Amino acid sequence: MAQLLLVEDDAEVRSRLVRALGERGHAVASAPTGMDGIRRAVSARPDLVILDLGLPDLDGAEVLRMLRAVSSVPVIVATARDDEREIERILNAGADDYLVKPFGAGQLDARVRAVLRRAEDPGAAAREVRVGGLRMNAAAREAVLDGRPLELSPKEFDLLLYLASRPGQVVSKRELLTEVWHVPLGGANKTIDVHVAWLRRKLGESASRPRYLRSVRGSGVKIVDPS
Repeated sequence: MAQLLLVEDDAEVRSRLVRALGERGHAVASAPTGMDGIRRAVSARPDLVILDLGLPDLDGAEVLRMLRAVSSVPVIVATARDDEREIERILNAGADDYLVKPFGAGQLDARVRAVLRRAEDPGAAAREVRVGGLRMNAAAREAVLDGRPLELSPKEFDLLLYLASRPGQVVSKRELLTEVWHVPLGGANKTIDVHVAWLRRKLGESASRPRYLRSVRGSGVKIVDPS
């Protein structure tokens, strides 16, 4: 049974989620403010924290920063804020996942279990991913192509790593928006196209002369071994 801490100021939402997650086999404590959440996270040492950003005393981003200063507990941000730059900022600040309200309890439960699975296997992040001459290390956030380090932005790295972990598999734009950008369905596919174009340039290829990245019309994108 996972020990969860829900930091949420809305009493109705808090009660509903505590009940729904409890019915799915979790033990859930809750806190209505950021400071109370930090105190409980430090004293009770939960397995995972679910954190709202719109708290009455501290912004959730500040709560995340304070948590990361004292704990490596996995954190899922669950909030109504759906701005893409805000999502990237929060994920880069140390959140493990980002869920935009409104969402169902089943979706939150699935995210909780996925984050906990990753936390239970710390060696998974350290393993290298290789596709042809491309080598990526998730723990060190390093990417090397044919022995040459690649200078990638955080989101470029996340996108390339997600694809490289699934060589030869066509990944839909919907999946990339959900799993890499952590945005709700219906987000802007153009964002993916732009990042793929940037990656192609850094990989020394183009859409007309692809090597690693192959677009599949109407389906998505995949990475292949050019050899």
